[in-house]
Amino acid sequence: MSHSHFIIHKPYGYLSQFIYELKRKKKLLGELYDFPKGTMAIGRLDEDSEGLLLLTTDGMMSEIIRSKKVDKEYYVQVDGVINQEAIEKLKIGVEIGFNGTKYITKPCDARLITEIPAFGARGKKIRDERHGPTSWASITVNEGKFRQVRKMTAAVGFPTLRLVRVRIGNVHLNDLQAGEVIEVEDFNDNVKNQGNQLYQESESVNQKSKI
Repeated sequence: MSHSHFIIHKPYGYLSQFIYELKRKKKLLGELYDFPKGTMAIGRLDEDSEGLLLLTTDGMMSEIIRSKKVDKEYYVQVDGVINQEAIEKLKIGVEIGFNGTKYITKPCDARLITEIPAFGARGKKIRDERHGPTSWASITVNEGKFRQVRKMTAAVGFPTLRLVRVRIGNVHLNDLQAGEVIEVEDFNDNVKNQGNQLYQESESVNQKSKI
């Protein structure tokens, strides 16, 4: 069976879904592109988060990429000038709240970003600059607790103001603009991780990516 796969830059203010059953009006992925029936988001980005989102009609592909074996990298704008001490704490693991209990995050990659990323302006202004400086950091995790990255930066004293996912495995956001959609043949050559081997050994046909 032939499947469709997409790379999109989810804009701020959109839900990572196609259906919203509550009465309040929300922006949905179907407003960005005429996706085929059965298309699903692989994982999610919160409504107030932006960046790389993978979509597919292949349920097995979705499960593999959603596994803990795939790295996800985020560029995070935080309140204040984040320092190396905070970065080291993030790397080791910090305590956050999860499902009403305390949880220690797993070791991760984190680093300071000295040059402001060239993302376009967000739909909603971050905040008035008179409230003090902001700074950027890169955080790469391979687990996905609810609003984990935001909770992590808050735990080290630097609340997140803007969060943009820039990489999943070896699939990069690059210069894809907010709201843009690219259809690709496959994610296999780009999401290189242990979990991907399970997919390659399955009945699905392994095609070469156009990316």
